[in-house]
Amino acid sequence: MTDFSNSNFNRRAFLASGVSVLAAPAIAQSVDGSELGGQTVRRNASSFRSLQWQPYFDNLRNGAILVDITSRALHYWDESGSVYKLYPTSVPLSEDLTRRGRTKVVLKDPEPDWRPTPAMKERNPDWPDYMPPGPDNPLGIRALHLTWTYYRIHGTHDTRKIGRRSSNGCIGLYNEHITELYELANVGTQVLLI
Repeated sequence: MTDFSNSNFNRRAFLASGVSVLAAPAIAQSVDGSELGGQTVRRNASSFRSLQWQPYFDNLRNGAILVDITSRALHYWDESGSVYKLYPTSVPLSEDLTRRGRTKVVLKDPEPDWRPTPAMKERNPDWPDYMPPGPDNPLGIRALHLTWTYYRIHGTHDTRKIGRRSSNGCIGLYNEHITELYELANVGTQVLLI
């Protein structure tokens, strides 16, 4: 077992030890942060774990997507319950950009184009007014539109955003993951953001 209390512990040492967060999702690590005034920083990777659908949905009719904003994870179950997928996500930058509650997939967009919302343009006036479909598009290569205006589950061209509070409201996935989810989900798939 790796000793996480070592003050010289760093990311490279962690990765070199052969321990993987995905392979061992119950790991929690403490790092002595002398650069943080001697405070111990606790990073809990255990929140990225598989879940059962029953506490969140009455049924799996049309499949179900659960987005956990806190753990930055998207869970998908197909209608039969035999297919379960767990993906890391990006989530909104702040609480005021975050939506929670029930919605559903209303459109599957195989080649999303992007237009910043009025609020995004106000915050970032130098952003372009439009970007055509393609891998460099902020919506990535696929998008699932939800009933909420401007809200999507989509890919991202910037993989540094995954696992972070980094979006302007949407839920982002690696392009490989949104491609897989796009094939699994249907129009009508129920979605819950918690």
